Amino acid sequence: MTVNSLEGRAAFVTGSVQGIGLAVAKSLASAGANVALHGLANPEQAEAAMAEVRAAGAPDVIFLDTDLSKAGAIDGMVKALRDWREIDILVNNAGIQKTTSIADATAEIWESVLAVNLSAPFHIMRHLMPSMAERGFGRVVNIASVHGLVASQNKAPYVSSKFGLVGLSRVAALEYASAGSRSTGGVTVNCICPGWTETAIIEPQIAARAAELGGDRDKGVASLLAEKQPSLRTSDPSEIGELCVWLCNKVAHNVTGTSIPVDGGWTAQ
Repeated sequence: MTVNSLEGRAAFVTGSVQGIGLAVAKSLASAGANVALHGLANPEQAEAAMAEVRAAGAPDVIFLDTDLSKAGAIDGMVKALRDWREIDILVNNAGIQKTTSIADATAEIWESVLAVNLSAPFHIMRHLMPSMAERGFGRVVNIASVHGLVASQNKAPYVSSKFGLVGLSRVAALEYASAGSRSTGGVTVNCICPGWTETAIIEPQIAARAAELGGDRDKGVASLLAEKQPSLRTSDPSEIGELCVWLCNKVAHNVTGTSIPVDGGWTAQ
């Protein structure tokens, strides 16, 4: 990817204190973008994330700690973003998962997962996308999941939210497909759908499998992934970040409405 290909652009990445979100923010920073980070973090965690993104190359970095489960709070967050810069790139990464059967699910679980994983991206997009269209350039990358393409048991709220995010992205892609031009870069909306990815969230599961296999971590990873991911390899969060950067470049002006699996063949089965 061209060095500083996103120079002068402003990006907002939700859920970017750690994991995929932080990796995406660092990749965008390395391409020259100014980056607004977001998360529910203490001051030390927020400053650490900002320092990493500055070190990756972002000329300007801010941090927002908005609770995305509250639509009213999102309104205030958008105002703070606009007081900073007009947002060219939106990456909706924040998400929560609560594993439960349909029979055991509660209204609270359902509503909390849908609020963060689906309603929040909708509200942020409806606020930011019209001005992207006015400027002729905009990128929305929604970090969905392999579970936006296929289902698993005991994940009804999460799977529903991610299938919904894929559908929302396709509608938005159609509504904004004619905005801008090849020279301005246009306005695109796409989903990235990761499978097993090397984040802190899955480490306990890897450790448990490794313990069953004599402490061999590689065998633990392969055992965990064998149930779903044919490559038997996890993805590194930085790889998701690099794909995001490519989607945000002008060359991707005609790539819109897609859901790109990064899943080692999971959804090819």
